[in-house]
Amino acid sequence: MHLEKRVLVTGGAGFLGSHLCERLLATGAIVVCVDNFFTGARRNIEHLLDHKHFEVVRHDVTFPLYVEVDEIYNFACPPSPIHYQHDPVQTTKTSVHGAINMLGLAKRLRARILQASTSEVYGDPSVHPQTEAYWGHVNPIGPRSCYDEGKRCAETLFFDYWRQHRLQVKVARIFNTYGPRMHPNDGRVVSNFIVQALLGRDITVYGDGSQTRSFCYVDDLIDGLARLMATAVEVTGPVNIGNPVEFLSAGIGQHGNRFDRLALARRSPSRARSR
Repeated sequence: MHLEKRVLVTGGAGFLGSHLCERLLATGAIVVCVDNFFTGARRNIEHLLDHKHFEVVRHDVTFPLYVEVDEIYNFACPPSPIHYQHDPVQTTKTSVHGAINMLGLAKRLRARILQASTSEVYGDPSVHPQTEAYWGHVNPIGPRSCYDEGKRCAETLFFDYWRQHRLQVKVARIFNTYGPRMHPNDGRVVSNFIVQALLGRDITVYGDGSQTRSFCYVDDLIDGLARLMATAVEVTGPVNIGNPVEFLSAGIGQHGNRFDRLALARRSPSRARSR
């Protein structure tokens, strides 16, 4: 019998997963980080490798996993279109087979399990903003459907395990998130703007710049996930986690230009002092 809480984080070497591992270790938990390193990176967790309560397992969640834990956070799945469209069949398998395997593990252990779902389950929404009661406006056969429908199927599995087996499940629908360790080439607006600014390139704004996005800082997201995991058994979700305030793409591009000027100033200290 172990006294410390043991927590499994699949996709633990990714952008969000690595921040979650940090948060859990700070609370005194023993963390088992599982990743196949397709989009996750060792550098994201390098600073945690010497922690006595941190363990890394290289594993693909489409295959069963046998560990002993008290809680499971299921984050495994490439989250950006560039990565999940690279192998769409594997993307769907990761969401669906991964959910089946993690739910089976949670059932065997009677462990609480949280699914990192996504705002993409709403598809191309006709309702703004989307509430959890909205069922979405989806395309099941498009090039992005491997991700959207895989996550929708995973949610179905989670709630069927709740209804059929009374498994303690939590489902979080994650909206746009930014912060340290974002993949620079994930094709998303914040990372695109920052990379272009650092390289001194023009900021690319698609369309007329009137598209809106909400952006949540990673620390706030992780706090929301931890709070959801700690809720009462009857609180299953789904729960939207993100920033309720939306921003124009053109306005974000202007922030990118300011970031560019700041980066130039940092590269030229004497020039910065003269301003």
